[in-house]
Amino acid sequence: MGPLEGVRIIELAGLGPGPFAAMVLADMGAQVIRVDRRSAAGSGSRRDALKRGRRSIALDLKKPEAVEVVLRLAERSDALIEGFRPGVTERLGLGPEVVGERNPKLVYGRVTGWGQSGPLAPAAGHDINYIALSGALASIARAGEAPVPPLNLVGDFGGGGMFLALGVVAGVMEARSSGKGQVVDVAMTEASAILMTMIYAMYARGMWSLEPGTNLLDSGAHFYDTYRCRDGKYIALGSIEPRFYAELREKAGLCDAAFDTSMDRKAWPELKRELAEVIARKTRREWCDLMEGSDVCFAPVLDMAEAPEHPHNIARRSFVEIEGTVQPAPVPRFSRTECELSIPPAIAGEHTDETLRELGFDADEIEALRAVQAI
Repeated sequence: MGPLEGVRIIELAGLGPGPFAAMVLADMGAQVIRVDRRSAAGSGSRRDALKRGRRSIALDLKKPEAVEVVLRLAERSDALIEGFRPGVTERLGLGPEVVGERNPKLVYGRVTGWGQSGPLAPAAGHDINYIALSGALASIARAGEAPVPPLNLVGDFGGGGMFLALGVVAGVMEARSSGKGQVVDVAMTEASAILMTMIYAMYARGMWSLEPGTNLLDSGAHFYDTYRCRDGKYIALGSIEPRFYAELREKAGLCDAAFDTSMDRKAWPELKRELAEVIARKTRREWCDLMEGSDVCFAPVLDMAEAPEHPHNIARRSFVEIEGTVQPAPVPRFSRTECELSIPPAIAGEHTDETLRELGFDADEIEALRAVQAI
């Protein structure tokens, strides 16, 4: 099931964006084989949703026999994805040129923080560093406060992982018409920068200030922010457009003439203080009863325990439960090739023998690989 049924992908196990891209591709029906380290064999958890949807083999890639297993896999695959520092897979004997000799149509997807080239390419880093360099992190801050790391959603996942998945799909589509594979180079710095395209455009047009917390979407505006309720829980408001703002005023009882002009930036700080006082008079439940489902552009701020239980998420089946673990369901939705989660998160090496048999290894060859500790 899924629109990528029939696409075969090798995932060289890594952290963050690589596993996320592999999960997204598997969610959409691709057959993904995860190559875990031999030293990790037997480890893992059925609750690790990021590893769902694919099988796992455990290899010691420092052994030439194990490298040959991956090359045999590559002969039957459409793509390979990896997230090591530049040069690592080349040193293992699994770089794009070597793999391309075995399968000229294979798409080689690479995701790193800084990219495969440039002065920072060999340096270590994490999501927070990559989005700092792209301009994204500086823009995520309240007035007078330090930038706030948005978890690792912008660099690792929304940036690196998602663009790796998109790049692989695009590459496979092109290879099926040209007969030629290619390297997909995803840098999380660049991926987080392109997520900022609208903000860069607003800045270029004089519509965005470099002073954090003073803009339309960064908590500067009183009508676009989160507010604490009487019970200590929070709500989120996004009443930008005039008719949505008018409905906010009506439902929240904002009769003061000071609220008449929503786009006077000089008035925003005082209006924010006044609105915060109003919101603090009711509980989150009371505000939900007043505003949820209206055109205020309203939502309660739910935590991860609450979100799966919300009626809208239940109706949409936005979360699923696999072997007792609640997790986000695959997205997007397809009307005809519906995505299904058929494989729970694998224990490292769980499918080694099964996969080797599919590749044509007989029992003696498998035992020989085990004897040299390649598997």
